[in-house]
Amino acid sequence: MGTVTTTMLDGEDVTWFRDSDSLAPAARAAAATLARRLGLTSHRCAEVALAVTEAATNLQRHAVDGALLLRVVRSGGEAGVEFLTIDSGPGMADVPAALSDGTSSAGTLGIGLGAVSRLSDHFDLHSVPGRGTVMTARFWPRTADGRAVLARPPAPSAAGVTRPISGESVCGDAWAVRTVAAGSEPPVVLVMLCDGLGHGPLAARAGQAAVKAFHEAHDPSPEGVLNTVHPALRGTRGGAVAVARIEPGRGRVLYCGIGNISGFLIGDGPRRALLSAPGIVGAHMRRLRTFEEPLPDQGALVMHSDGLTERWDHAALPGLLGHSPLVVAGHLLREAGVRRDDASVVVVKGAW
Repeated sequence: MGTVTTTMLDGEDVTWFRDSDSLAPAARAAAATLARRLGLTSHRCAEVALAVTEAATNLQRHAVDGALLLRVVRSGGEAGVEFLTIDSGPGMADVPAALSDGTSSAGTLGIGLGAVSRLSDHFDLHSVPGRGTVMTARFWPRTADGRAVLARPPAPSAAGVTRPISGESVCGDAWAVRTVAAGSEPPVVLVMLCDGLGHGPLAARAGQAAVKAFHEAHDPSPEGVLNTVHPALRGTRGGAVAVARIEPGRGRVLYCGIGNISGFLIGDGPRRALLSAPGIVGAHMRRLRTFEEPLPDQGALVMHSDGLTERWDHAALPGLLGHSPLVVAGHLLREAGVRRDDASVVVVKGAW
């Protein structure tokens, strides 16, 4: 396995917008407000609003069960805006044509998806005819004369998505990623996913406590992290928690989980499941056991809560592993997410 530079971004899920007649204007207004709040220039705010409107209008016109997530991303001292669209519509038979200049869906602003990709600092789109489309774009600050504030905008090797149960505005699921120096070897990547019991603000409190403890854990082994998270969740509802430690230099992943968190390694062949034990972190946690698996070449680690069924097959989505972790996460949420529960999925790829 080759040596890679591991980059992580902190993401804050802000709002999901569901497909409706008010989707485009609501998303545009929220995007402009968010960009202004983050201190982007007026011109950059207008670009963000324009791109989000184009994406939202495409959902309104062509999607089936479409949704748009608008959120904040942070890298160092800089904050930007990111959106993700997912739908189960007809898909695009010719993505390059859809991205070419002069191509725009009927009724949109007429700037086309190609212009959206140029306005953004990162753009990724994957579509499967007959199944659906996932698109994401990220917008970092720019100076008054249009120059990028970040000379090389980071391309993260991990990304996650959370979505609250229908009727709730906050999600009880939470995820976090951090890197740990490994001497002369590539950095170790630690990933945690927590599904706070129940739904709503009390479940979200458990998820937030797990994330805080994850970042404060001094022992970067999966068991060490869980032993730090366990007491932090006492006094909350508790939750299901799993931790993965990716060691690129050793070509392996160490995995330890309690409760209904699903973990998989995916690549060219069949997916490989990562095992968790029964229990509730913060309440009763059995003796911990860590499992070791080799990392798949050119593959990915997927972890998700039981807000996604396990009835997804990455092989049914040709070319998926050639796309960003966020697009992979979006597709899995589109394929397997349920509305009757909080849902979350985190994907790590390109870290080894």
